[in-house]
Amino acid sequence: MKKAWLFGLVLLLGLMTACGNSETASSDEKNKDDNKTEDTSYTIEHAMGETTLEETPEKVVVLTNEGTEALLAVGVKPVGAVQSWLGDPWYDHIADEMDGVEVVGNEMGPDLEKIATLEPDLIIGNKVRQEAFYDKLNEIAPTVFAETLTGNWQANFELYTKALNKEEEGKEVIAQFNDRIEEVKTNLGEKTDQTISVVRFQADMARIYYKDSFSGVILEQLGFKRPENLEALFDGNEYGNFAMEVTKEQIPEMDADHLFYFTYAPPYDEKSYDGAMKTEEEWTNDPLWEKLSVVEEGNVKRVEDSIWNTAGGVKAANLMIDQLEAYFAE
Repeated sequence: MKKAWLFGLVLLLGLMTACGNSETASSDEKNKDDNKTEDTSYTIEHAMGETTLEETPEKVVVLTNEGTEALLAVGVKPVGAVQSWLGDPWYDHIADEMDGVEVVGNEMGPDLEKIATLEPDLIIGNKVRQEAFYDKLNEIAPTVFAETLTGNWQANFELYTKALNKEEEGKEVIAQFNDRIEEVKTNLGEKTDQTISVVRFQADMARIYYKDSFSGVILEQLGFKRPENLEALFDGNEYGNFAMEVTKEQIPEMDADHLFYFTYAPPYDEKSYDGAMKTEEEWTNDPLWEKLSVVEEGNVKRVEDSIWNTAGGVKAANLMIDQLEAYFAE
């Protein structure tokens, strides 16, 4: 009888412990569910208003080239993206990372039907490029737009990483970039006291690019100077300090200690490609170009339009810094 009584007591205590553990587990699971609901829902303020996402998006469509680089930089491969301006369909420097990504039109004309078939959780775009498409895009999936496209790509990068719920990862990317800026700036030393001119050729057009352009912002961050004459030239310019279309008579305005030029020649558009290459050839063989002191001294460098201009994102920014460092090391 004593053994039976002890056995019954042990059994009772075991049942009480099990019930207690069960209630604790149930309580823990409830708290986890409550925390999950609280943590995963977030609201993004952007150019078109506010957008609330119930959880971190897994399938993202991106509608700008610089936005594509932002996603890749924080480890997010989009399910769909607009074609690169100078790619078939992607820029060379991101092609390996974009394997399997669907093309959804271009920045000026996103393919709404294709986007819908991808069933995205989030669409990222830009008011300057796609404002007319916003309502239809927002019917497909929650859509977040940046306000504008300028050389200051970091502002858009911050918005995009918030929308992706990757804000901390984004801060780390920016910190690494700014550290790289300071490293190269230190390595260049007094070389940044020299002036730099930046020129772009297109079909039937040439432009001087200035401080608010993609390349201009990076040159400014590194401490490089711009020719003094450009300040007066850009005074009252229609596009501010971004860029200015110039005539051949204005070639002397391009002079500097160093000149970098790039040509927008999309390989998939034969007419634009041929026209751009013709412009480059005509201008760089013009007597006024040949008389530039920077040309006579051999300080002219042809660089990629994709890296110095059209990609416009963090990956291109890092590559441009690398190219500048290598150029001045020579």
